[in-house]
Amino acid sequence: MDASLVLIVSACVFLAIGVPVAFALGLSTATTLILAENYPLMVLLKETFTGIDSFPLMAVPFFILAAELMSGGSLTEVLLRFAGQFVGHRRGGLGYTNVVSLTFFSGISGSALADAAGPGSMLIKMMDKAGYDRSYAAALTASTAIVGPIIPPSIIMIIYALQDETVSVGTLFAAGILPGILIAVAMCLVNFYVSKKRNYKGDGQTPPLREILITTWKAIPAILLPVVILGGMRAGWFTPTEASVVAVFYALVCGKFVYRTLEWKALPDILSRSALLSASVLIIIGLSASFAWILTIEGIPQQMAEWLIGMNLSPWMFLIIVNIFLLLFGIFIEPLPGVMVLAPILAPVAVKLGVDPVHFAMIVIFNLTLGMITPPVGGLLFVTCNVSKVPMTELVKELVPFLWAHGAVLLILTFVPALSTWLPHTLGFK
Repeated sequence: MDASLVLIVSACVFLAIGVPVAFALGLSTATTLILAENYPLMVLLKETFTGIDSFPLMAVPFFILAAELMSGGSLTEVLLRFAGQFVGHRRGGLGYTNVVSLTFFSGISGSALADAAGPGSMLIKMMDKAGYDRSYAAALTASTAIVGPIIPPSIIMIIYALQDETVSVGTLFAAGILPGILIAVAMCLVNFYVSKKRNYKGDGQTPPLREILITTWKAIPAILLPVVILGGMRAGWFTPTEASVVAVFYALVCGKFVYRTLEWKALPDILSRSALLSASVLIIIGLSASFAWILTIEGIPQQMAEWLIGMNLSPWMFLIIVNIFLLLFGIFIEPLPGVMVLAPILAPVAVKLGVDPVHFAMIVIFNLTLGMITPPVGGLLFVTCNVSKVPMTELVKELVPFLWAHGAVLLILTFVPALSTWLPHTLGFK
């Protein structure tokens, strides 16, 4: 029995009946090993362990812990006040505050789900009390949380760099800054249009200059975390993995000694939440690695590469086809397993066609991340519906203008490579 056929068909079946993606990949791998009889079942355990047996991957749990420590240190409230003082008085002010706050928080969490479940839930409640439609607040939060994996530090960028040796974690971190800002601007433009149409008003007053200066001063330590990470990596003071440990100590110092809101008694809960989230990420990575191993052994990546190269596509036509494919693929597969499976297949083809590997990496990452807000599998939709208590149908209806805005950003990102490559090259990342 053909192993690759069994693998793909069984994965589709498991996904269709609602099995979580990570376990669908693991079960389809086990099914293939049993039915195809080409490989021993022990391969599943071996390759799952091998998939997470990586020193650079240690950065993932440490960045997760750093984000939890910052949240436990009342960072969310600090960033909310900082963002709100600049935009809260304008029409649609709380919508802008939502976008700006989540953009700043994304420089700490590296996770869209963490942004939506943490500060996002608080912002939805604030917008609801201020007279915004709750479904609109939820849609804005889910759409803006997409910035989480784009602005550094980013878990998905770490995973991508492990799959494609032509790019480094530091390079991808730097490459995500401008696209992340562009996404935030696009969300603000949608909020401007909707707020004007629905007459969502601001609070009508700008804080006094003294209050602005005090709030900004308090927010500086939190805002500097991404700067410390990128700056230290660029200066050669530490590697990405070491940077994640530095981020933990920085977050601990900020929460306990700068903001003085982090209590020692809260650490066990913070550590347990970090451990659970890290475990869920590592399970996805490990089982995706075993799935990808069978694809590789069966020669699927090589066959796809030869087929794509044989089509004699121009680099731009290749990127258009990849965008369409990834948008469809991302509807059903979460970003992390998507990167694990597709990056080793598509990245070498992109390089052979002359596409800059950093530019291509950002296209893949943004594309797959968009799948988090597209039904039926979009993880962000379920998290946001849960924290906002908004029905899925109402949320999806409000998402339409945001999806158009994301589509426009994707086109710009695709056809303006400098948006991804200029900053890494300027900062000296290779």
